[in-house]
Parts: sequence; structure tokens; C-alpha cells
Amino acid sequence: MKKNLLVSLMLASTLSLSGCGYNALQAQDEQTNAAWSEVVNQYQRRADLVPNLVQVVERYASHEQAVFSEVAEARARVGSVQLTPEALNDPQAMAQYQEAQDQMTSALSRLMMVSERYPELKADALFQDLQAQLEGTENRIAVARNRYIEDVRTYNTTVRQFPTNITAKVFGMQAKPNFTVENEAAISTAPAVNFGNNTSNANTGSAGTNNTTAQ
Repeated sequence: MKKNLLVSLMLASTLSLSGCGYNALQAQDEQTNAAWSEVVNQYQRRADLVPNLVQVVERYASHEQAVFSEVAEARARVGSVQLTPEALNDPQAMAQYQEAQDQMTSALSRLMMVSERYPELKADALFQDLQAQLEGTENRIAVARNRYIEDVRTYNTTVRQFPTNITAKVFGMQAKPNFTVENEAAISTAPAVNFGNNTSNANTGSAGTNNTTAQ
């Protein structure tokens, strides 16, 4: 008798939580955490490419110390600004993380611009391989960021909509801060890292770099 009563209570509780949107909120929260892990993995992949890339460039452009210093500082900052899934509800932490990654993107763009002034560097097989890896990584970062942005939008909508907003409030679930972009179209576009053979890019390198943002 008691066992049947307990089962009935558990079933009623499950149906109640499902009906009020609790299960949906939990599932969407887990999805955003999984999407965030992929974002972090791709950014880490990029950071891991930096030392080898700098080493190759230094062989041909050892006097470009200002650029190397900028890249080193950006990589150090990226390493010091970590954002765990538990801290994803902190808007300030998210802003600091995005700023650090944007700085890394800008520094890498400047580093890649250096190759335009050194034909031998551009012809180096190892440099070409690392450049291709960086370009592929930037594309994966763009995809991962876009997926995270969409998952957070879905979760935030559920958190704010009635009646699931009541459930969210009861269980302490809050809307999550998201990546911000100056241009919505830039969400799904990776920053260019392969500047090809267009020499005009070398002349406009400064302007082009300043307009580059992390995606």
C-alpha cells in the first residue's frame, strides 16, 4: 500500500514538473553548457597553434617584435580569463572572456599580415600548414559560437516566457548573457586569416586589422 502510494506521488511529481516546463529548462540548460564546452575547445585549439605559428614567422621576420609581443600578451590574457559553465550567468565574466578572445583575434590578424611582406615566409610549407589549420579553427570557432548563441536564445526565451518563467524563478534559473556582435551577420562568419597574394592588403593592413573582430 505504502509502495503504491509512493509510486503515485513520484509519478504525480514528475508529471507536475514536466507540465510546468522544468524538464525543458533543464534540458536546454544542459544544451547550452554542452555548446559552451565546444566553444572553449575551439578557442583552446586556436591558442595551442599560436606558439608554433609565431616560431615560424620569427624565422623570417625576427624584427617584428611589436607584433610578437602583442600576440604573446593576447595569448597570456586568454589563458588567464577562463569561463566555466557555472560562471556563464555572470554578464561581466562573459564580457571579459569575449574581450580577451577578440584581442587574440586582432593580434593573430596582425601576425598573419606580416606574411604579406615576406614572400619566403608565405612559401614556407610549415607556415602554409599552420595557416590552413588556423583558418579551419576560426571556421570551427564561428560555428561553435553560432550554435551557442542560438542555444542561449532558446533557453532565455523559455526562462522569460509564461508559465515557465514561474518555474525558472522558483528553481533560481536566470537568463544567460550571450556573445555580443556589432554585426549580426558576423555571427556565422569566421575572420579571414588567409590574405592570399593580394598585395593591396599589405598596404591596407592596419585598417583591415582594426576592423577584425572575433566570431
